[in-house]
Amino acid sequence: MTGGGEGGSLRLDKWLWHARFFKTRTLATKYVLAGKLRLNSALVAKPHHVVRPGDVLTFPMPSGIKIVTIKALGSRRGPAPEARTLYDDLSPPPPPREDAPSIPAPVAARDPGSGRPTKRDRREIDRLRDQD
Repeated sequence: MTGGGEGGSLRLDKWLWHARFFKTRTLATKYVLAGKLRLNSALVAKPHHVVRPGDVLTFPMPSGIKIVTIKALGSRRGPAPEARTLYDDLSPPPPPREDAPSIPAPVAARDPGSGRPTKRDRREIDRLRDQD
């Protein structure tokens, strides 16, 4: 195995970490061990599986299904713009959310004093309760 660059190969968990799909390499390893990732349409459950440029990864993420083609391996975990050059994202765009309104609701007006009690109000309430 080589350390990166255009040719060669790299461990799957290390590439997922380099490409910034996971915050730590340990999280990438746990995700692969869970058996949710496909490499060239075959399930992979070993983090040491070797990936090469041209391989296609398919895996579920909280934002939806990710389908990526590996363009390069990379030699380090660099900044996000550099990480985006390691793959082509083939994922379909996420569907528009129906539960979120497009226009924010106006804030309801309240009469003064009808909201949360002030410290002074609370003390008066406590005095009334202690009198019983």
